[in-house]
Amino acid sequence: MTAEIVIGVDIGTTSTKAVAITPRGEVVAHHNVDYPLLRPEPSAAEQDPQQILQAVLAVIQSCVAQSRLKDADTRVLAVSFSAAMHSLILIGEDGAPLTHSITWADNRAAPWAERIRDEWDGLAIYRRTGTPIHPMSPLAKLVWLRHEQPALLAKARHVVGIKEFVLHHLFGQWVVDHSIASATGLFNLEKLDWDAGALELAGINATQLPTPKPTTHALRGLPAELASELGLPADTPFVLGANDGVLSNLGVNAIAPGEVAVTIGTSGAMRTVVDRPLTDPEGRTFCYALTEKHWVVGGPVNNGGIILRWIRDEFAAAETETAKRLGIDPYEVLTRIAERVSAGAEGLLFHPFLAGERAPYWDARLRGSFFGLGMHHGKEHMIRAALEGVIFNLYGILPAVEAVAGRSRRIKATGGFARSALWRQMMADVFDREVVVPESFESSCLGAAVLALYGLGHADSLEVVADMVGATHQHTPEPEAVALYDALKPIYLSLPRKLAEEYKAIAAFQQRVSDRALNSSQ
Repeated sequence: MTAEIVIGVDIGTTSTKAVAITPRGEVVAHHNVDYPLLRPEPSAAEQDPQQILQAVLAVIQSCVAQSRLKDADTRVLAVSFSAAMHSLILIGEDGAPLTHSITWADNRAAPWAERIRDEWDGLAIYRRTGTPIHPMSPLAKLVWLRHEQPALLAKARHVVGIKEFVLHHLFGQWVVDHSIASATGLFNLEKLDWDAGALELAGINATQLPTPKPTTHALRGLPAELASELGLPADTPFVLGANDGVLSNLGVNAIAPGEVAVTIGTSGAMRTVVDRPLTDPEGRTFCYALTEKHWVVGGPVNNGGIILRWIRDEFAAAETETAKRLGIDPYEVLTRIAERVSAGAEGLLFHPFLAGERAPYWDARLRGSFFGLGMHHGKEHMIRAALEGVIFNLYGILPAVEAVAGRSRRIKATGGFARSALWRQMMADVFDREVVVPESFESSCLGAAVLALYGLGHADSLEVVADMVGATHQHTPEPEAVALYDALKPIYLSLPRKLAEEYKAIAAFQQRVSDRALNSSQ
């Protein structure tokens, strides 16, 4: 019998991954290729689109080859895509990129995002498009380019993201799935088409943008040379797929009402699924498409595991070196130190805004701080407070998500932090919810594969994912810790609002210092 697989490809910010999965959810092969984030100036965060294209081709080719080594008769039912959101590439008349891929982490549009929000009816644009007004958004990036680099924008024949760039290389078509489109700030959620008001503000027209298609739309007809390079028949369907956030929800089986997916990698996010486009009256949450009947509401944070890395490097250098000599994971050492302190770190709070913040504040000027520091606090309290601060910060999104999507009952937790029993229990206690860690290999890749199975008629519904995803850990809230965190949460959540002007002032001061240092070095 011929073996059948689907290849899910996730085009991420630091690497592209691919996983070959059977229709029963068994992982047959996987491969990933890393690439750098380019920072030509302090606020920039770019990538070379050609480098990413080669990574995509390499991971597909590798998964096909690995699968055929196990079974020479393997049939690839489809290749399906996940991709990071908010990337922007300008393409010239000759089809070549005029820019690198400007990623979600690029902050150069920050002043223009403020103007959109404060002067140009940004809330109304958000309510139509579902993308919060923030420098990450392609809308804000285009406004920045329109006003600061108009000659460059004027040369653009096409305005696309990284997935659309890859698909054009494969099939010669400029198309975008509804999910990626819904994360641009340019796409009307109700009309499922480009939003005229947003395009006018951005200074572009719809003919420059890819044609929007459902996430289950498939492209066929690979050029013979590419098909041979990848080891695939030319008629293999390539399903457009969706963005990595919504596919992660699908990949961890967090698509039922009341189930919330919380991911903490370098950054973090909280997401839940609803049955129609829903936005927040205050503009705090995003709303992105998965399918016509599945929409994902939630919020991202900049400051997740990156905080633990900062704590490791700046507070625990000696412990880290000792751990390396003993062959122990330095992060395990940090959690052991944090476990010496009770929940609440004896009244020490940490706001982890080291990289500004997105949800629920959407303010790049926020800065980190310890609050409540006393003589009785030591390094172990600061480490514990930092870990708790990441969870408190994510908890701050929950009221906005529940205001839009209804009461949550369970959390599916994923990402590197889920390896830590301390952090998992901390999340259960702060959120006062059951926390389950799904057994899912590369959830966005799995989500892309399941979406392809559904879109091509190999699965009756997205719910087939339930048979593919088990659970590895489960935590219930501990009443004593819940009580301590309940006392601290109002204090934690009130401080960013009270310090809004001070954040703005200190960010401006830091920018002046940075500019002065940059000028003196030139």
